Amino acid sequence: MIYIDYFAHESAIIDKDSNIGKGSKIWHFSHIMTDCIIGENCNIGQNVVVSPKVILGNNVKVQNNVSIYTGVICEDDVFLGPSVVFTNVINPRSAINRRDKYAKTVVKKGASIGANATIVCGNDIGEYAFIGAGAVVTKDVPAYALLVGNPAKQIGWVGEYGHRLQFNSQNEAICPESEQKYKIEDGKVTRIA
Repeated sequence: MIYIDYFAHESAIIDKDSNIGKGSKIWHFSHIMTDCIIGENCNIGQNVVVSPKVILGNNVKVQNNVSIYTGVICEDDVFLGPSVVFTNVINPRSAINRRDKYAKTVVKKGASIGANATIVCGNDIGEYAFIGAGAVVTKDVPAYALLVGNPAKQIGWVGEYGHRLQFNSQNEAICPESEQKYKIEDGKVTRIA
């Protein structure tokens, strides 16, 4: 076991020139590749690959068997469920090197991506969005959106605590757990209190 300002299990491989924040934990058989930035208080589960130049914000939770490829940025408080996969090239071919064609994907603050979901590169996930298990995301996802299926389709909205929002006739909703208030206007949800 390795302790610096973070914890790494002895079976984890951490390449040089990676930057890992204080209080983060890296578990069994995970590989953190060169030039990664992992924020403070992150949890990297077992058998996770974090490719070169990936950026993870603070308090990012990565469950077992996740592949995060070059071009991905996860902002603070993102949750990646077991076996989530990100792609980074739209038209990969084994015989053609497209390393200079990696597409950028940003997962914004507080978003959650369920188990076995696939995020096709170049499609950003909005703040506090919720992607259901097994979904295949093929386009940008708005903030607070709830998506499921293959290809992923929006079926509703969620608040910052992850509960589905039910909007009234004034286009307002209240989270049943936090009592935060939300408004929907022009197909966009914003938190108002």
